[in-house]
Amino acid sequence: MQVAALELRPGTLVSYEGRMCTVVWWNMLRNDRRAFVQMRIKDLLTGRVTELKEQTDSRWEVLDKEDKDLSYSYRDGIDEVFFSETGEEVRCAVAAAEDALKWPSETYKGFFVSGSLVAVFPPKHSILTITETAPPMRNAGSGSKEAVLENGMKVKVNLLCDVGEKVRIDTETLEFKERIAK
Repeated sequence: MQVAALELRPGTLVSYEGRMCTVVWWNMLRNDRRAFVQMRIKDLLTGRVTELKEQTDSRWEVLDKEDKDLSYSYRDGIDEVFFSETGEEVRCAVAAAEDALKWPSETYKGFFVSGSLVAVFPPKHSILTITETAPPMRNAGSGSKEAVLENGMKVKVNLLCDVGEKVRIDTETLEFKERIAK
């Protein structure tokens, strides 16, 4: 199915130069005379991210996909192995799942095209433990400070957060959402 670039959104599976890609970021730019669509697409086989600036009416081939909840099992050479809710084993390339696996979770979203697993996405939010940060600052206002999470990601957290605390993070924007009570 062909759609205009204006109708694409993050998570949409598209064909770009003969490769299966997913839209990971999308933005619309307007000036006095015309509008453009800025987007980043990720090649599902290689993991390569490409940034594009397109006309709003440029046509894109959207691939039909089916999404299922998957549980991660193990890495087998160049494949990541997952299991569906029905117990069926499914495999995909490491590059198709590496971004999702940075976020520990019970379940991940798997995108299937023509019956084969082509991409894995993390849940919307993930709960992680802070491994490094500055000491908590009481009565300092509502600012933020940098922290390193157990998965190695650096994010901005509330000034009251301390090492060892669990926090909820938005996996798409890396935005701090809340502290989780112990």
